[in-house]
Amino acid sequence: MTDVQETKESLAESLQQIITLLNRHKLVEGLVHKQDMPKHALVESLVHKQNLAELQKKLDALHPADVAYILEALPLEQRLDVWELVKAERDGEILLEVSDAVRQTLIADMDSEELLAAAEQLDTDELADLAPDLPKDVLQELLDSLDSRNRERLQSALSYPDDAVGALMDFDIVTIREDITLEVALRYLRRIGSLPDHTDKLFVVDRHDILRGVLPLKRLVVKDLESGVADVMAEDTVVFHPEDTADEAAKAFERYDLVTAPVVDENNKLVGRLTVDTVMDYIREEAESDMLSMAGLREEEDMFSSVWKSVQNRWAWLAINLVTAFIASRVIGVFEGSIEKIVALAALMPIVAGIGGNSGNQTTTMIVRGLALGQIAGHNMKSLLKKELGVSLLNGLIWGSVLGLVAFLLYGNMALGLVMTGAMTLNLLLAAVMGVMIPLWMTKFGRDPAVGSSVLITAMTDSGGFFIFLGLATIFLL
Repeated sequence: MTDVQETKESLAESLQQIITLLNRHKLVEGLVHKQDMPKHALVESLVHKQNLAELQKKLDALHPADVAYILEALPLEQRLDVWELVKAERDGEILLEVSDAVRQTLIADMDSEELLAAAEQLDTDELADLAPDLPKDVLQELLDSLDSRNRERLQSALSYPDDAVGALMDFDIVTIREDITLEVALRYLRRIGSLPDHTDKLFVVDRHDILRGVLPLKRLVVKDLESGVADVMAEDTVVFHPEDTADEAAKAFERYDLVTAPVVDENNKLVGRLTVDTVMDYIREEAESDMLSMAGLREEEDMFSSVWKSVQNRWAWLAINLVTAFIASRVIGVFEGSIEKIVALAALMPIVAGIGGNSGNQTTTMIVRGLALGQIAGHNMKSLLKKELGVSLLNGLIWGSVLGLVAFLLYGNMALGLVMTGAMTLNLLLAAVMGVMIPLWMTKFGRDPAVGSSVLITAMTDSGGFFIFLGLATIFLL
């Protein structure tokens, strides 16, 4: 058994070894290249092969997912050097494992023949994941090279959006008929010799491939072999359609502890299956996408991409942030006279805005999570808003009082302390309202509620916090 921590340490160690070998390779070849000796080209070639042999051996021993991890962690030049050493028969598997951004850099370094060779290693459902990144001419050649059945499957998978079950389903399925005995079914499995990965059940169909039920392997093992499949199979299985959203499928896999599930068309004809590993990959990718979106990044970014490409990915929300920061500065500008008379306001106002931003982001995170899980609807919105307002009111009174006391102790001004308490409470209430409403508004207008929510909530609590605090100070202190 392999411990998760051990795996992480092993990966980090492998990465360091690869980097060390690459640096040594570059250093030695540089020294040999500068030497003036007989048969210089031959010596240089031998040294080159000798240096690469150890690196090649190390890479060949790694799992494709581990090679993908290493490729993602290397600058572009070293990444392409390592990519050249990966055995050709593993190109396809590794391309599936790397991130989309890194995959583009690897594909750009491959010619058409290499891409076709890599694609030929993959199953149809895996090709569907890789196909959108392939050049159009290579994709057409790939389609022409497939038999009619696999071509139809690939075209079908590509016709669905990325967040649909049809884009994720696997075509590698094992079916049996309902009118046979368990003994016949078992002999059939032995004749096949192996089962697709993550197979925990067989799909029971009629002669027209209409799904009748599923036969869990555990029932096949423990039931009397003379029993009929129709008598032992489960008919109330969870099924999906290609048009179903992957989010709903992921929730169903979690709710019902599924390993595999059948995918059927509108006539209940079996067209594929959905597996837990694919669902887990989708969940991970969505989580990473949401995390990037919360920070205002438009897409996954290669850590070692060009400066210009990174700027293109990041500029949009930075521009929005600049506008909101300018608005906040104008709010402060309105109260310049108050700040000049009571200098303590300049030191205290960032506290009000900062705490409000943190509180608003907490609320927003809860709302985005609830929307993703389907737990928020019209019937519970009022209760949810009341609850968040109650939390913010209590937090505002508690921490506002603490800050008010600190302000009083620092500046000896009771009124300033009371203003601090009031401003903190009001800004946290504003943060609660905005933290609930911003994701809901974005959802209503068809936008991803995770995209840029933290930027917007921070803008609202900054401007609002400054206005509330300085406004109260102007009214009660001057």
